[in-house]
Amino acid sequence: MNYSSTNGDTQVGSLCEALFQTFSSKGGLLMPEVINLLPKEFLLNLHTFSFQEICLKVCLNLFGDEIPEEDLAKIIQKAFNFEIPLVEIYEKEVYSLELFHGKTLSFKDIGMSFMAELMSYFLEKEKESQDITVLVATTGDTGSAAASAFFKRKGIKLCILYPKNKLSLLQEKQLNTWGENITALEIDGTYEDCKNLVREVLIDKELNKKIRLTTANSHNIARLLPQCVYYFWAVAQLKGEKRTTIFSVPSGNFGNLTAGIIAKKMGLRISRFIAATNINDVVPQYLLNGSFEPRPAIRTISSSMDTGNPVNFKRLLTLYNHSYTRFSADIAGYRLTDRRTKNTLKDLYEGYNYLADPHSTVAYAALKNYLTPESEVGIFLASAHPVKYYEVVKQTIPDVELEMPSFLEETLRKEKKVVSLSSKIDGLKAFLSNTPN
Repeated sequence: MNYSSTNGDTQVGSLCEALFQTFSSKGGLLMPEVINLLPKEFLLNLHTFSFQEICLKVCLNLFGDEIPEEDLAKIIQKAFNFEIPLVEIYEKEVYSLELFHGKTLSFKDIGMSFMAELMSYFLEKEKESQDITVLVATTGDTGSAAASAFFKRKGIKLCILYPKNKLSLLQEKQLNTWGENITALEIDGTYEDCKNLVREVLIDKELNKKIRLTTANSHNIARLLPQCVYYFWAVAQLKGEKRTTIFSVPSGNFGNLTAGIIAKKMGLRISRFIAATNINDVVPQYLLNGSFEPRPAIRTISSSMDTGNPVNFKRLLTLYNHSYTRFSADIAGYRLTDRRTKNTLKDLYEGYNYLADPHSTVAYAALKNYLTPESEVGIFLASAHPVKYYEVVKQTIPDVELEMPSFLEETLRKEKKVVSLSSKIDGLKAFLSNTPN
């Protein structure tokens, strides 16, 4: 499988290269050069396969023969050791695909767990390879999933960049209490600053000659591609439903939606998607007028979607050959304010006894707005367990019983281990250069 750049400047010849290189020589994002259709018989009989079997079939289609099938099956077995249930909300019309049953209670566990296993697999094959430093920018969920996935992995160091005074205490503690091969970098700036710092060091040719660097953000195609599998698994759990499926996707950097589009291009029967955002709505605005205008992010209660310049927008454009007509035919946009998010979260709980986190709530509201139940089944992606956003949920529904898991209570009691840096690139480069390999 070859991977080409969204800038059109580079071709990378293997998954291993794409995993460790991340960007093209001119800073473009890598994409599969060809997305092959899956066999029709497989697609028509998804409901007869297990999750592991579907994962293997989809990953073989994406990765080609670079990883022997037996080895790939072992990677999948290790990475995906938790459930991804499809929960009926009401009347066989609206379903929640719960992606939050992994170790850190977020959908980020899915791509991150796979990526960590994949990286360990290739490093082991290299034998005498140089240790690698993995960088990740986060507003909470990405960083905690990365820390859990990479903790104590041989030959891998993880640096988590998060914005100072922008996260809840629980979110911070899930990032900065690990130690060992995990370093938390508290950046005096915004999430966009963290994201830009990661990108700048990864495309710095001189620095990369000294230090082997990659990222665990969705810039990295090896983290994004495994996310395709849960779209297939969602449709499989509908067990032969004749209506087509509409997916509502809570969207920040749009890796989740990009994975869904790739699944559709592999032949999965999906009628359309909804890009569901909070007030950081640059993509819904693009879908209205065809103009993409990045802007500074605004802080909201659905903080993992607080980005004003989504990383994967270029990949989405590439998938549609930069055609606004084709892009907008497959994807609708929707935005929700914090006030409406809280109202919808409460209505969903009181009306259907279903408790969601703020991000999943935004996706549910978008689905309600667009669903045509006579011809479509609606699935919204539930991206995080409500306990991850305990304060918001309790403020919205004070009487709800929401028990903090013991591992999160223990995390809150742990000592903070953090390195403070400015948002200037020189500080991060100096830190990386002076960190022993």
